Amino acid sequence: MYSGYYQRAADLAGADPVVWERLTWSGLQQLREQGEELVVLPVGATEQHGPHLPVSTDTAIATAVCAYGSARARVPVLPTLSYGVSVGHTEQWPGTVSLLHETLALSVREMVGWLVAQGWRRIILVNSHFGNHATLSVAVDRLRFDYRELIQIGLVNSYALTREIEDYFTCDGEDIHANRAETDLMLYLDPEACDMASVQDDPDRTEGTVFSYLVPATSKNGVTGRPSEGTAERGRELLREMGEALTSLLIKARTETAPLETQSAGHPTVYPFSGSRP
Repeated sequence: MYSGYYQRAADLAGADPVVWERLTWSGLQQLREQGEELVVLPVGATEQHGPHLPVSTDTAIATAVCAYGSARARVPVLPTLSYGVSVGHTEQWPGTVSLLHETLALSVREMVGWLVAQGWRRIILVNSHFGNHATLSVAVDRLRFDYRELIQIGLVNSYALTREIEDYFTCDGEDIHANRAETDLMLYLDPEACDMASVQDDPDRTEGTVFSYLVPATSKNGVTGRPSEGTAERGRELLREMGEALTSLLIKARTETAPLETQSAGHPTVYPFSGSRP
């Protein structure tokens, strides 16, 4: 039996995920010898999510979606990165613990260096926190250059796996946070951690703005959206939709090739431990 978010995802998917930290080194080696090249890295955050959701929300969603995809596609899923770039939330509300952009980017690059050294050649980052996207995009851009002939690497956002999923996530605001969709998911994944007696809606105030603002300048309570409309039933179905979309993507990622066959001018630049590199 798995615990927490893994178990919720396993129950919904009807199968157990391939959980990296529960495997031995020989078990992982066996996967590689059987031809598995693909691995999934969930990325979340630890940050305030209004007065009603736990600070683990983004991490919980990333973990559950990836666990579902792992269970269905039989792809190993790495431990979730539970700290992300949450500086936009500032210290206004307790609970946020953030990395700086360069720290997250370098951490991902160093982790991928270890994976490459062990023979993993296809890597998908699955991000569940809006604030991580720019930083993870930079990290992927650098990694595809450094390991240009060795790996295929991609980044997807769990809240935008399909157009329908993205539309639902943004149905109560473009600059959403702790909103209806996230509340749906957490009411299904971890209802005991949710305090719906304290839920407070707060509208998106960023429409038409020219500048980018810190969250305390746009939200009164750390929320943007209508979380009061959230339900566990919708959360269950939303997790299934997200999990099935990720499953399809992972199956495709196992065999996808570049649109054009290319050759580098020289050997690829390999930086297994990029902390010592520029």
